[in-house]
Parts: sequence; C-alpha cells; structure tokens
Amino acid sequence: MQAACSQGGDRKSGTCATVFAAKKPKPLSLRTRWLAMKTSALKIVGIGEVLWDLLPGGKQLGGAPANFAYMSNLLGDHGIVASRIGSDPLGREMAEAMQQLGLTTSYLQTDETHSTGTVGVKVDPTGQPEFTITPSVAWDFLDWTPLWEELAGQADVVCFGTLAQRSPNSRVTIRRFLQAVRTDTLRVFDVNLRQTFFSAEVLSESLKYSDVVKLNDLELPLVCNLLSLEFGEQQSSARRLLQKYGLKLVCVTRGAHGSLLVSPSSAAAHPGFRVNVVDTVGAGDAFTACLAHHYVRGSSLETINQAGNRFAAWVASRPGATPSLDGRELKEALRMFDVE
Repeated sequence: MQAACSQGGDRKSGTCATVFAAKKPKPLSLRTRWLAMKTSALKIVGIGEVLWDLLPGGKQLGGAPANFAYMSNLLGDHGIVASRIGSDPLGREMAEAMQQLGLTTSYLQTDETHSTGTVGVKVDPTGQPEFTITPSVAWDFLDWTPLWEELAGQADVVCFGTLAQRSPNSRVTIRRFLQAVRTDTLRVFDVNLRQTFFSAEVLSESLKYSDVVKLNDLELPLVCNLLSLEFGEQQSSARRLLQKYGLKLVCVTRGAHGSLLVSPSSAAAHPGFRVNVVDTVGAGDAFTACLAHHYVRGSSLETINQAGNRFAAWVASRPGATPSLDGRELKEALRMFDVE
C-alpha cells in the first residue's frame, strides 16, 4: 500500500487516501491521443476556392483552402473552409465529400447562377501537376455575409492566396475578411501563383494584410520582380520581402530540396525527406497547415521546418491532396506528424 496525497488525496481537508499500488496504466492509443489534441484545437480558416481536381484517375476534392483545412484537422485543429459552390450536382457532391472528410459545410455558400469550380490536372513523370482552371465559377463570387463576419472574429488563423482574388468580387470579400479578424489572428498568405491569375497589385495588397507568407522557389524570383525587389540569393531575397512588408515570417519551399524559413531575427533551412512520389498535389498545402499549426504554438523554425517537410512528404507519397487516414495509415501519419 502507499499514501496517495500527492496524486489524489483530499488536500483541502488534509486527509490522505490510502490505496493499493496499481499496475502502470497502459499508454493511450494513437487514436485517443489524436482526439485528445482537439482539446487545444484552434479555429483555422482557409478562405477562397474550393473545386474538383480532375485527375487522371478521377476527380478529387481540391482547392488550396480545402486542402489546408483538411490538413489542419489532421493536425488536431478545427479546419474550416470558407468558399462557394454551385447549386448543381457537382456542388452537392462537393458538400458530401467535405462532410465525409470531417469538414464542416456551415461556411460553404451556394450560388444559384454559377457552377461549382473544376480544375483539369495533368501530372508529369516527376509527379508535378499542371493545372487548367475553369473561369467564372461559384468561388469567383464570394459574398460578404454576417455569418462570415462572425467567423472572421473567431478565427485563430486565416489562410488565403492569389487564385480566388482573380475576380473583383471575391477579392473584395477576402480583404474584408482579413480586415475583420482579431489583432492576434495569424494571417497566412500562401501565394500559389496559377496561370495568369495574379498581378503586382494583388501581391502587394495581399502582403500588406499578411503576417506570414509562403511561396515556392520558382515563385520567389517572379514575386520579387513584380514588386521591384532585387532578387539574388534566396535567403537575402526573402529577407528583403520580409522587411518591405513588415512580415513575421517568410517560407520558401524547395520541392524535393526542402524549405527555407526566414524571420526578422533568424533563418533555418531543411533538406527535405526522400519519398516515393505519387503526385505533389496538396503537398504544399500540407506544409502550410503544419507551418500555421506550429507557428501559433511558438515552435522553433527548426521544428516547423522538420514537421512541415515530413507532412508534405507524406502527402506526396499518396495520390490526391486529401489522403484518408484509417487504421494503419493513422498510425503512420501520427508518427510523421511528431505526435507519438
């Protein structure tokens, strides 16, 4: 027997329970620990396009905001998609697909005039995708509503990009959302340049609303050129971008070669992880979700880099942007996410 005051005795009354020594409790299961993470879940919003990726093997739910929200859910946060679908069969199927993935459809607007978005995706032999994006679809007409205004005030993190700002209507709505968030909300600008759907004005204004910006190594020189910033070595170029717009962090992803993080006081690089790539659709969104998850919790640049690269590599090793997590895959994913 042993006295258990330090573990469970009645400290207020001064009594001390006497208990029989018990066996060491079994470790919590992986699923139980994953669910327990929800107790500290943050409200993470991806605003912008939601669409069907028309891949060679069939259609899959896509769009950076949806991918980002889904990945945020996997990391234990509450990922939310703020977007718009058509009142059509693809839209109804979209809502069902989101629900099956555990994503709420409460902030999914319905458009009676414009169709649900689609994107043709061709994947080259190295797994790199090429996109053909359908114009003038539902997410080009995001509407500012009282419900979205309420969501903006609740968000701990909001992530947005350039593609959904290709139309004036959605551009205005996204900026109103960014203006309505709390002062302590982390605003992440995931650049995602697609085709010709961007401009210097959209980039510059978006950066003014941002705390963190993420872009890849091919986008960095293009962004610097459009913003009349000198482009040289990646780290110095990222720092110029950071200083000009008063950013807290610039992230440059390098595909198979990892990533670079630059803050006002330091920088860190990671070489990435080698995996058998199926396709890279959604890998960048997985990195962004991991970046946001760890940054708001005060993790070091080294931790963010390692976790982000692991998560992105795991997604790249599976088909599509929202790989399922059941049974054995849940165990593997949790190991990759550093929550074991």
